[in-house]
Amino acid sequence: MSPRRSELLMPAGNLRKLKIAILYGADAVYLGTPDMSLRTKSEFSLEDVIEGVRFCHQHGRRAYLTLNLYSHNKDIPKLDEYIDTVRQVNPDGLIIADPGVFQYVRERAPEIPLHVSTQANICSWLSVQFWQNQGADLAVMAREVSFPELEEIREKCPDIKLEAFVHGAMCMTYSGRCLLSNFMAERGANQGNCANSCRWNYKFHMRLKDGTVQELIVDDSNHDMFEFLLEEGVRPGEFLPIQEDERGSYILNSKDLCLMPKLDDYLRIGIDSLKVEGRGKSEYYAAIVARAYRMAIDDYYADPENWDASDYMGELETVGNRGYTLAFHKGRLTNLSHGYEHTAAIATWEYAGVVSEVTDDAFLVEVKNKLEPGDVLEMVSPVARNTILLRAYDYEIAASGAHKDVVHGSNKSVIRLPFSLFEQENQNDLRSNFPAFTVIRKERALTDEQWKRLQLDKTAQAMEIRDSTGETAYTRRRNALVDAIEADTNSRRFKTNRVGTQGCCGKGCNGCLIFWQGEEYSLAREVLLKRKQGEQLTNAEASKFKLPA
Repeated sequence: MSPRRSELLMPAGNLRKLKIAILYGADAVYLGTPDMSLRTKSEFSLEDVIEGVRFCHQHGRRAYLTLNLYSHNKDIPKLDEYIDTVRQVNPDGLIIADPGVFQYVRERAPEIPLHVSTQANICSWLSVQFWQNQGADLAVMAREVSFPELEEIREKCPDIKLEAFVHGAMCMTYSGRCLLSNFMAERGANQGNCANSCRWNYKFHMRLKDGTVQELIVDDSNHDMFEFLLEEGVRPGEFLPIQEDERGSYILNSKDLCLMPKLDDYLRIGIDSLKVEGRGKSEYYAAIVARAYRMAIDDYYADPENWDASDYMGELETVGNRGYTLAFHKGRLTNLSHGYEHTAAIATWEYAGVVSEVTDDAFLVEVKNKLEPGDVLEMVSPVARNTILLRAYDYEIAASGAHKDVVHGSNKSVIRLPFSLFEQENQNDLRSNFPAFTVIRKERALTDEQWKRLQLDKTAQAMEIRDSTGETAYTRRRNALVDAIEADTNSRRFKTNRVGTQGCCGKGCNGCLIFWQGEEYSLAREVLLKRKQGEQLTNAEASKFKLPA
């Protein structure tokens, strides 16, 4: 086992996300104010930063501040004030990209550990050694560094901390050095204001000789009449085909990075910091991703020989994503790293709410998304591995005591979930394992197109992991997705049944009247009661114990 223990570094876009990330297992967080941190949408005030760093230190964790913009002359007068502020905050490190800013801070605040940002595009051990000689305490590797390169860098640079991205959104260009955003929206990617132009939908149009411009519709009636080709200037006669359907093209749309399947490699060689992208992501993202990687890291150190990434991928799949990719882990990208059909992030679960307070006999829950009768809620603990399932039939408004069938998250409603609903749980365990800031998720209904897209994404990910060249399964899944797109139905379905006497999903949710009171489920109850609280039946068991249709 490596003597260097890796830390889990999570993003913090606001004070609440910071606290949730820490509570769900982050060893450290990175944060910043909007003006100097490459995140103009950051929700941190100076007071929030001070409170956030204090919160981290009270929990024995670390906080790194971001100062990773590329400076213009107008930014330099702010630096002295920024340094004075940083000294008050007492962070564990300052993340910098600009060499001039690095030198400025090193000379005026030599006591602050300096981290070199991914924006500096460090891709070799030579660059790492350069920054080490300048006084850097840690170097963040560019996303384009492959694992074999990283392994060599670790070997040649043993005396400086290394940080690598393991999860989050990928840029279609070179770690944020993008001109598309500037050109399309006058928003500077390197000033923290990227418009994500690479993920937009682009369509072909044609200009007629009379100067008019028309959209070119390619459908079943004419698709055999056209073939579109690109010819690059220094390759005359070498024609590259362009393909598009009626939905447009997402030719620049990268899938999301997920190195969980290879995380043991990074832990084995002792990468000091494992970084998750996403200061603009939700607090649900912060909680679930931190929880998954926390469990994975701890389990590796406890038993590296039997570590298996599949134990944690299920958690990551409950978070909205564009499909997961290993990206540059093996060196070069393949077509499996890009999403050509869709740009939205989806998952089979969504954020239902967060526990705002725990009273003597109930959870008070701030609702985040619409709740309906029959929704399966899953409480995800920040301190225990077991989760708790609850099938809810109506919802008590905390302020009034009124019961409603449907509650909307947009109204910022707070509902009361009495402990009495959790019939199979010990109330002391409820209080200790599910404190304030516990997130709650629920199953999400998806269209057939979305279900097929998830299947295709999982197939592509499996091919990447195995380094498989077999295209049969991928082609079948992609054809199924194309068929679903062409069917263009908006009907949605859940993964499990919802309500009704015949509606038991066989999962045994705590408090589900169908499961816990129906005589026909007595054998299933005996099986489930012998297991850990919240553990579900397998699909085979669920099918075995279900009522006949």
